[in-house]
Amino acid sequence: MEAAPGGLGRCSCAFWLAVAFDVLGLVILLLGVFGNVFFYDFLIYAGAIIIFLSLIWWVFWYTGNIEVPPGELEDDVGLLKKGRGLAGVVRRFSTRLSSGIRNSLRRNGVARGQGAATPGQAKPKREGGRQVPVALEMTSPDNVSTVSATVTGETLRTETQAI
Repeated sequence: MEAAPGGLGRCSCAFWLAVAFDVLGLVILLLGVFGNVFFYDFLIYAGAIIIFLSLIWWVFWYTGNIEVPPGELEDDVGLLKKGRGLAGVVRRFSTRLSSGIRNSLRRNGVARGQGAATPGQAKPKREGGRQVPVALEMTSPDNVSTVSATVTGETLRTETQAI
């Protein structure tokens, strides 16, 4: 990776924008300080803000000219060699663990993005091969009962249990 001719690097446009913002901001700031105008405070603040905004262009220019050897980019672009000591072992373990959790959630019927049921919402209960919703009925804070329904064949059976 070679720098552009002139020593400005690859992002010369960001460099010249930063210099232009600095010069413009400094001119406006000095005009507000030394100029004999009634809106001098506006010029001082505007010049300071423009100089502050030039920092954005300086950061773009600096980060655009950072050179990273290809050997250090392996992790970022997926070129990691699998058997490289402890880092490879940890990465394999992490991949297996996350894919195992993802697959077990799919097998248990939790769709992606649904997550667990909220406290006021009951989870579906499996009975007789079909999913049946379970509702909680509260008659008082100390008396909670569970009502469940089971569909077997063509009959509907309802049970109430006090908890």
